Amino acid sequence: MHMHSELLFANDIFYAAFVTGDFRAMDAIWAVRHPVSCIHPGAGTLEGREEVMESWAHILTSGDTEGFHCMDARAHVCGETGWITCFEVLGEGALIATNIFVLENGDWKIAHHQAAATKARPEEPESASKAN
Repeated sequence: MHMHSELLFANDIFYAAFVTGDFRAMDAIWAVRHPVSCIHPGAGTLEGREEVMESWAHILTSGDTEGFHCMDARAHVCGETGWITCFEVLGEGALIATNIFVLENGDWKIAHHQAAATKARPEEPESASKAN
């Protein structure tokens, strides 16, 4: 359960950086020693840290992240790899997302983020953070 809590905390750091537009925090949560990739909604695959971080720099300076939050985050751990499935909610709209993390120097770092449109909706806040 300890690893699940740490993974959920790392996911919280990712979304805090997203909401506040904090590029330094976003840069710090992404893996350095492992390959990284990202698929933003409606876009193609970004490969490599430089390309991925350039996309986040653009998103975080767009001003479109205010009011955005993560809901119904569920953690899964398999050795030194973990992933979170969750909803990204802004107003009445929601995306479904997967964040894949790897352990680097004992800390969870994101190796892949993907978000896509969905008709599904998050569960009520009482069950917002579950560990499986």
